[in-house]
Parts: sequence; C-alpha cells; structure tokens
Amino acid sequence: MIKTKSLPEHVLAVVKDKGTEQPFSGEYDRFGESGTYLCRQCGLPLYRSHTKFHSGCGWPSFDEEIAGSILREMDADGRRTEILCVRCRAHLGHVFEGEGLTAKNTRHCVNSLSLDFVSDLNVMDTEEAIFAAGCFWGVEYYFKRLPGVLKAEAGYTGGHQPYPTYEEICSGRTGHYEAVRVIYDPASLDYENLTKYFFEIHDQAQTNGQGPDLGEQYQSVIFYYDDKQRQIAQKLIAELKGLGFEVATQLKPVSTFWPAETYHQDYYAKTGKHPYCHQYTKKFAP
Repeated sequence: MIKTKSLPEHVLAVVKDKGTEQPFSGEYDRFGESGTYLCRQCGLPLYRSHTKFHSGCGWPSFDEEIAGSILREMDADGRRTEILCVRCRAHLGHVFEGEGLTAKNTRHCVNSLSLDFVSDLNVMDTEEAIFAAGCFWGVEYYFKRLPGVLKAEAGYTGGHQPYPTYEEICSGRTGHYEAVRVIYDPASLDYENLTKYFFEIHDQAQTNGQGPDLGEQYQSVIFYYDDKQRQIAQKLIAELKGLGFEVATQLKPVSTFWPAETYHQDYYAKTGKHPYCHQYTKKFAP
C-alpha cells in the first residue's frame, strides 16, 4: 500500500523528492526501543532494532538491512550510494562503507522522516488504516488492545488546514476530524476484522459527535486508501443495517494525516485513566 496521499508535505519532501532532514532533528536519531523500522511510504519492514547504532552523525544509523528490503543506486552527485525502499522506491538516505564504526563496517544513514516504527521484532509486512470515532484517546486505547495491531497513532485528518493544533481543531474551523492511524500485521489481522472492531468500539449511529463530545471533529468516519477498503467498509455498513443498526459513519478517501501533539499519544497509558465515551460492544455475528 503506497501512502503518499496521507503523508504531510515535509515527509514527501524526503521520501519523494529526495530531501534530507536537519541533523539531530529526527524522531529516531536517539531512539532506542526494541522493534522494527518500516518504510514510511509503504510500510515494508526495513531494519530490526538490533542493527541500529549511535554513530553521532545526526541521523539514525544501521549496519544491516532486512534481507531484500533495500535498493542501492548511485546518487545523482556520482559520489554517494543512495538507499531506497525496494518496494516503493521511497528515498531513505545513503549508505557508507569502510568507516570502521561497527564490525560490519557499514552505515545506513537514514532520515527519520522516511521511517515508521513498531514494537515487533518479527513482522514481515504491514498494512494501514485510518479511522475517526470520537475522541482519539479512547479510539487509540481500544485499537492498541486488538491482537494484530502494531501501532495506533492519534492525529487529525480530513480538513483543509496544514499543521493543525489541538486548539485549532477544537475551534471547529479546520474541517479536520480527530482520527487514529492504525498499522497492523496482515498475517494475523485483516482489514475486514479491523473495521468490524472499529464499529464495535463506538456508537456508529450518533450523528453529532461521540458520547458527550459533540462537534464535527468527533464524528464517525472511515478514511479508505483504495477501492478494496471502501468496498469492505460498504459491505460492513450494509451488514449492520441488516442487523437493525443505524449507521451514520461517513466514508471518505484518505487525505493528509497530521500526528497529534505528543501529550495526546498514549494518553490513557500516561494518565492511568480509562475511556469515558468508548466501550466494546459486540455487533457482528461470530
């Protein structure tokens, strides 16, 4: 799945236009958690965390890629070797050899903006979905509890304002919805069951928000990446209606997803609180 339509301009400037982020500015430069680094543009696993090392160069450094994941090409300057995702050709950075920094004598110098990260050391591929179902604190909380989900990120999407803030979202003038970007392992969870779960963790019939949170930004929306996702969502809506449920959920094509501020991520884990307007309710037959 190529995610270009959901990527902010500053990410596209790197993965598509071969730009370079400022040194020491990237999210993963001094990041040390255990897991797997993915291509931000298509979700292909590229590096395992045990191959990452601190080189002091200002960008994430790896001395070995996952076999078959990286394409090497001579850079336009004729001096450096560019590294790209083998599946979608997203620009990652450059590879250098002979520096003696590790026993493997190789340094993949990668832009953080070219990467995603999941806390799984074995995943072989990923898929992505974006949902809005009211306050993203609760939506994120429940998705993270679903086996097969590798990452759930709170953010804003569907509107017209670039780089929105939470305060601007709450004004109701940006057109954005509070949403959650979900990365999942297709080997253990498919889009249909993921979307069924989405319907079962919120009130899909409410038209003016979710629970006590009222406003356009809290409405129920499925943002589809392709016709397959759209068709599955339409089928599930028809199933719910056939079971007697009302459905106010909107279907919209994906647009730029803007990650929410850091304090919104893992909100309930950080605060020790529990969702106040979401709960799991079984709606589909086994």
